[in-house]
Order: sequence, then structure tokens, then C-alpha cells
Amino acid sequence: MKTFTLPGTDISAPNVVLGLMRIQDKSDEEVRTLVQTAIDQGISFLDHADVYGSSVHGCERRFAEAMALSPADREKLTIQTKAGIVPDGPYFDFSYEHIIDSVNGSLEALGTDYIDILLLHRPDALVEPDEVARAFDELAEAGKVRHFGVSNHTPRQIDLLKKSVRQPLVANQLQLSITHAPLVAQGVAANMQGLDQSISRDDGLLDYCRLHDITVQAWSPFQAGFFDGPFLGSERYPELNAVVDRLAAKYDVPAIAIATAWITRHPAQMQVVIGTTTPERVIAAAQGSDLPLTRAEWYELYRAAGYTVP
Repeated sequence: MKTFTLPGTDISAPNVVLGLMRIQDKSDEEVRTLVQTAIDQGISFLDHADVYGSSVHGCERRFAEAMALSPADREKLTIQTKAGIVPDGPYFDFSYEHIIDSVNGSLEALGTDYIDILLLHRPDALVEPDEVARAFDELAEAGKVRHFGVSNHTPRQIDLLKKSVRQPLVANQLQLSITHAPLVAQGVAANMQGLDQSISRDDGLLDYCRLHDITVQAWSPFQAGFFDGPFLGSERYPELNAVVDRLAAKYDVPAIAIATAWITRHPAQMQVVIGTTTPERVIAAAQGSDLPLTRAEWYELYRAAGYTVP
């Protein structure tokens, strides 16, 4: 498992992360097996959110109940969670009160004294940066949160937060897969009139994160689009799957490892957030952590996914 020091922190982070949004209905043994399988592969970085599960803090609580971590075991893990989505609306809330209440709820549900990284989950159009800063300062000074970041934020939204927030924003969790890659695709085809791919929708978000030492965490790395099913094995992507299968045979790895490697091969040093609850798929995805795709292979996968290389 490839690891790196997460910029802005002292965390030795794997470039594959285990997302735990689907464990609400899993048994203690199933949760323990899933997490231990990830740890055995070098994946000690776990991703939660207050809204994951059938109730608020549901998956966080299920994790804590199943794992019953000792203080020593807790110290070996990086636990990340998110705040800001109110599912009853749904709407978003970055108010001081909501952030504080959410973190306190996560700490109680997770059975821990601190959260390694807190992300603001989906941008709040009504955000008041000074309120966010007040909440972050209080949480940091109390030792409840060690590091902070965002999810699904644009460069200008990050700049707005940074106007008031003193702590580094160390991560931005964004949707990215071979078939859902506007983060990458626009820059490749910049300035091509008449090509939809060349339209800038995020103001150079990937390059912005690289310039500002913000680690991109890729969510839904195997989804074709927005929760519309995986591209691996899908009849919608015959050309792409033919290339994936050929490379999987060449490197003697499962197809899911190639999908992982397409992201980890990028020099932005991104993390791939896998959301599977199947231990075998965790093992398979982990094999893409440091798989050395060539430039030609990386671009071949990109073209086979339907993107233009001028």
C-alpha cells in the first residue's frame, strides 16, 4: 500500500481509504471483518459522515459498537467524518451551532475523544465563513478535531472559507472515476470550441488543490456517473471494459485494481475512497494502490471512457 504524509498534517495516509457509508445493517462480525481486511491491506484511513446510515450518526454508531476499539487500536486509525447535510430537508447547514452539534454527536457515536479530520459535506449556499471559523477554532482548541477539510467544494468556495478559517483545509472529497472525470477532462481539451468537454465547470479545481496542498479524495471511484451503477462489467462501456480487462490480465490483478490505479497513477497524489462492504473487493481494489500504469495506458483508458484527447 502506497502511503504519503497528508499535506498540512502529520498523518501517514494510504492512498486508498475505506468508506463506511453502507454498514448500518451489517453484523458486528461483518463490520469487524471488513475493517480488519482493510487494515491488513494497509488501509488504516476510515471515512464516515454524520448522515451515513438509516438515522443520523447511524453508521458511526454501528462502527463503534462492532469494533469496540481500545485506546491503542484507536490511535492506529485515521478516522474522518463529515458535517453539514441536514437530511430532513434536505438542506445544508454550516452554522456554528450545527457544526458543533454534529461533531459532538459524531464523537459520542464513534466512541472517541477526537476526530482526525472533519470535512464540510457539500457547500452551504448560506455559509458565513466567520461562523465556520468560530466552530473550527473551538473544536481545535478543545482537541476534538485535529484537522479540517471540505467535500465537493469549488476553488472560490474554498477561498471564501479561507478568508476566515485559520486552520489549513487539508482535503477536498470529490466525485471521480474513469467515466466521471470532468476534474481532469476539461484541462486536457481546453480551448476547443464546440466540445462540451472543454467547458470549465469548476475553475480548475484539480490544479487548484495541487497548488494549495489540498488532497483530493475520490469518491464513487467505480461508479459510471452519479450513483447510476458501476462501469466495470457494464454493457454501456464495452470499449473501456475491454481495455480494463486486457490491462488486468497484463498486470495479473482484478479489474477493480485497474480502476483504482487510474486514479492513484495521477501525480496529484489523490486518495481513492472505496465504499464496498465486501472484503474481497477491498483486497482487489487495494492492489491498484501502487500499480504503475504507463502514460500510454492511462490515456488509453481515458479515451476508451469516451473522452477526447486532441
